[in-house]
Amino acid sequence: MSLDYTDRALLKLLQTDSTLSLDELARRVGSTKTPIWNRLKKLRQQGVIRREVALCDPDALGLTACFFVLIQTSEHDADWQQRFLAAVRSRHEVMEAHRLAGEVDYLLKVRVADARAYDAFYQRLIADVKIFKVTALLSMEELKYATELDVGQSAPDQRGHGARNSP
Repeated sequence: MSLDYTDRALLKLLQTDSTLSLDELARRVGSTKTPIWNRLKKLRQQGVIRREVALCDPDALGLTACFFVLIQTSEHDADWQQRFLAAVRSRHEVMEAHRLAGEVDYLLKVRVADARAYDAFYQRLIADVKIFKVTALLSMEELKYATELDVGQSAPDQRGHGARNSP
């Protein structure tokens, strides 16, 4: 899909604050409400905008421990992969899961209250699927967390003026 400057500006604004009204979005990109509504509808239909959510603070919810779990498996058949995928997708503690190239087969980002909660998660996981080797790394400090993707162009500033050429 080809995105023009206005599409990219809208995406940049929405990734920062998805609660902006149509009027405010239109003002910031220098348009009117109806064309902006149509663009947003198109971006949703084409899957560019997957969904709009509220981002919660894990510490405020008592999920203060973040583990990165490196998984190596000796099994690579389709049945094992399906069971593993089902096990990972069914666990709310798993925030992200990636299949990797290299020595490690899978990487999980797991959010839990503490080490005891991680152990309970781990015990349930290995009860569901056979895993050759697991290495859990506790994040001591989150240095950067972002949800915004680079859309390729600067969005308009607060007055609705866009910087079309980035330095």
